[in-house]
Amino acid sequence: MDRRISVLVALTGEARLAFSGAAELRLTSFPFRVGRESRSPLEAGVVVDSERRRQAVAPNNDLYLWDPGRLLNVSREHFQIERSDSGEFFVRDRGSTCGTLVGNVRLGAGGPESCVLLPDNTIVVGTPQSPFVFRFELREELHRDLTDVRPDSTSAREKAKSTWNLKPEESGEI
Repeated sequence: MDRRISVLVALTGEARLAFSGAAELRLTSFPFRVGRESRSPLEAGVVVDSERRRQAVAPNNDLYLWDPGRLLNVSREHFQIERSDSGEFFVRDRGSTCGTLVGNVRLGAGGPESCVLLPDNTIVVGTPQSPFVFRFELREELHRDLTDVRPDSTSAREKAKSTWNLKPEESGEI
């Protein structure tokens, strides 16, 4: 069984905002779909109701990107990451207008529809000037016995005191 985990790393501030400020996102299900948030704010923060996805409708994407530009880089259904039964990863453009750049391969927008996704490939969503840039990583999944990592707090405190020969007032117990 393959114990590698797949991760998207945000390489720009806009990409990081898509992860709610996190630097990376672990991909846990495939296909993993990415597209534009269809709600577009108007002046004074009012959102266009006509474009909102109804709550009863299942989402089209696993990750939504908010593209604030007048000329949009991101399509509502832009690209997806797929994983084959053999463990290979692929990027498939979902008919986006501006395409998807994977490494040096331009997908969609008249080019090929998909390509193999390799570790450390960058993914630029839309035009080469798009602010949405990610890196794909594969990492070995580490399995640890949590009892070795997190002993109960009493024994951990006692071990620290004995290791450092701390007096009670130095160990924060007074």
